[in-house]
Amino acid sequence: MNRLNDLLGSLFGLGHIPFAPGTWGSLGAVALIYLISIVLPVTGIPLFLIITTILSLITADYFITTYGDDAPQFVMDEAAGQSVVFLFSGFQISQGDPIWILFLGFALFRLFDITKPLGVRRLEKLPGKYGILADDLLAGFYALTVLEIIKYSTETFF
Repeated sequence: MNRLNDLLGSLFGLGHIPFAPGTWGSLGAVALIYLISIVLPVTGIPLFLIITTILSLITADYFITTYGDDAPQFVMDEAAGQSVVFLFSGFQISQGDPIWILFLGFALFRLFDITKPLGVRRLEKLPGKYGILADDLLAGFYALTVLEIIKYSTETFF
């Protein structure tokens, strides 16, 4: 069971990459979001958010016990936060949406996740697995908001 927790919580080992595991976990999530948008264009991203949130809450205790609070190896929370970025964006590769939306959403999420502005740091201080997950979900919401403003601006002006 511990091996399964480690495999899932590290997003299939991406969290064990020694340099910038959170970035690798987010990038892995974006790759999965891309594939999901092809296979399940309407329901895929909401389902991915639900699954990654549940997996975060289930596997976080193992990582806290094994590696310590907010261990860098635990990146399932990044996957949940990254999915928020595309939750309401209507992103669908099958509808011809440009791939730059994925890369910009990735970059915006990492920016908000690393800098932790406007309450993100406060949520991080919630106890245990809830703080570990909540800050990423809020960072994802901020990235979603900025991404939608950019998309709207480019559609309006170009």
